[in-house]
Amino acid sequence: MTRLPDQMTKTPGEGDAGVVTETRAKTKRPPLYKVMLLNDDFTPMEFVVLVLERFFGMNHAQAFELMLTVHKKGVAVVGVFSFEIAETKVGQVMDFARRHQHPLQCTMEKE
Repeated sequence: MTRLPDQMTKTPGEGDAGVVTETRAKTKRPPLYKVMLLNDDFTPMEFVVLVLERFFGMNHAQAFELMLTVHKKGVAVVGVFSFEIAETKVGQVMDFARRHQHPLQCTMEKE
């Protein structure tokens, strides 16, 4: 096979009449990260609902249901995002909780 510029290859054929094909590198999707809220005995349920509405775009009913899951199971995934967005959301939730003097914990892990 003859190497051509720009990742093009020439398939051998009869004489010089070969077919030129272009090889493209497959792009890989970036990894996703789960953002999770952890239950504690001090943060009011209403505050958790507010966090879910404000930072994760949930309506009141969705936020209430997920808050109950956090309360009953101890942890719940509240969203799946790219690394930068997940990191930003965790930071926003943690800052908001600290400003309101609540020990609410928000973490992220690779999916």
